[in-house]
Amino acid sequence: MRAERRSGTGGLPAAYWYLWLGMLINRVGGFGVLFLSLYLVQRRGVDAATAGLVVGLSGAGGAVGVLAGGVLADRWGRRRTLLACHLAAAGLMLALAFATRLPVIAAVTFLLGAFQSMAGPPLVAAITDVVPPADRQRAFNLQFWAHNLGVAAAGLLAGLLAEMSFTLLFVVEAAATFATFLLLAVKVRETLPPAPPAPEGPSRRGPGLGAVFADRTYLVFVGLTLLLAYMSTQSSTILPLAMSADGLGPAAYGLVTACAGALIVAGQLLVPRLIGGRPKARVLALANLLVGGGFALVALADEVPLHLAAALVWTAGSMLAAPPNAEVIAELAPQRLRGRYQGVFYLVFPAASFAAPALGGVSLERLGDLHWVLCGAVGALAALGHLLAGPARERRIARRAQTEKMHLGVLSR
Repeated sequence: MRAERRSGTGGLPAAYWYLWLGMLINRVGGFGVLFLSLYLVQRRGVDAATAGLVVGLSGAGGAVGVLAGGVLADRWGRRRTLLACHLAAAGLMLALAFATRLPVIAAVTFLLGAFQSMAGPPLVAAITDVVPPADRQRAFNLQFWAHNLGVAAAGLLAGLLAEMSFTLLFVVEAAATFATFLLLAVKVRETLPPAPPAPEGPSRRGPGLGAVFADRTYLVFVGLTLLLAYMSTQSSTILPLAMSADGLGPAAYGLVTACAGALIVAGQLLVPRLIGGRPKARVLALANLLVGGGFALVALADEVPLHLAAALVWTAGSMLAAPPNAEVIAELAPQRLRGRYQGVFYLVFPAASFAAPALGGVSLERLGDLHWVLCGAVGALAALGHLLAGPARERRIARRAQTEKMHLGVLSR
């Protein structure tokens, strides 16, 4: 039993667990954007398309935030970047709680998206800094598990808070974000490795983001992940509107979100064993088919049990996708550009946060249930893309692993 526990959660450094706990606290309180579209429609009287565009500004700001977070994580430091973005996000969420004019809400939403998304690259870079290579897959699987444990708790809590007051909902999220800031400030030290001696002159900072954008193999993988993220973001942006149109309230949506998170909490730690040794491209293809198929089933759902069944399918796909996604990023990213590669990868989330509500709001309004059928088609397209791109990606990873093995052999002589 001790060996089993250690293989799942034991042996990881204390710094990792403080980062893990900070993310968990932030996720438990991270429900503001989940209900922002519903808040705008029900409390501010805007239509679904306008609500989708305003929520989409969070993704637009996030695109700026993740790139800044990746660069700052490598140059300024992981800890400083994390503290700055959490403190700013707490203040902005508090401002959103009391904003009444739509232009102000839109501006705050944009800035909030930027600072919330900025935390992703330095968090992953810090975990990579403190966790030994042999334990990283397990550490990232636990990170995904904690993220969804927080989402499950947030879904239940947010549904209850939204029934009482949307203002209270945003205030509680601001408090949770500030609590994360305090934890990181007190318990987490800087993890950025000392920089090697650099030559003088303009090149002293090394390659920039251009080196990442020139990596075609990596960009294909990022593009396919964007399709997955676009589908997954439907659950937090468009699904609440669809359920509301079915006559289901915030508590029903909170229950669906909580059950999806609970499934991940219950089963995510078993996923690495289930997919271990299988080609990552095939696993990712199956995962995308399941995510797309789950959202396609929403077209048939008009009661809570059917929405729960659809959530079960797309959640299973998300669970299968998480470990191979993390592995591919780690295998493709050069060590000296770790933060920048993470920053470019994290672009998929704000991009999806913009595209899903901006396109989805219009699509749902004009096409109705056909919108969900199109989501299924996106899943099939992404699955085909992974099957076609997978072999070249694996050859690139194998060549790099062989090169590193030869390099280590030379150093050991």
